[in-house]
Amino acid sequence: MGASENVQVMLEIFRSIERRDAQRFLDLCHADVEFHWPPSLPYGGASRGRPGTSPTWSDTWLPLQPGETERRMDPRVVAAGDDEVVVLWRQRGINPDGDRFDGPVLGLYQVLEGRLARAQMFYFDTAALVSFLAKTRGTAET
Repeated sequence: MGASENVQVMLEIFRSIERRDAQRFLDLCHADVEFHWPPSLPYGGASRGRPGTSPTWSDTWLPLQPGETERRMDPRVVAAGDDEVVVLWRQRGINPDGDRFDGPVLGLYQVLEGRLARAQMFYFDTAALVSFLAKTRGTAET
């Protein structure tokens, strides 16, 4: 597949995440898809294949994204090639106390045979994100 087709695959993946269409998302991923997140995050580290028992991005963010405003990722393709797409997107959330997080993320995505094979995310301000999530966990426990 070429760059244009890979861009369309990635934009459809972002739409499926925003719509909370888990089946469509899974259909667009290889069975052994790899995800790489900053290690300092609750869902940090590397994972391969279907979600396991450790916390996932979805476990963390779905409760913090009750509406369309928080779910909107505003993906913008920065670069694309025959097997990679780079996308700048927004991570948004709101906790029960009304504190909000809105930060940019750069994702490097490998697309093979029309499906996502590997994703690596780079948050611009991981410290602010960790602080927001720590406060959120504290809110949930009280």
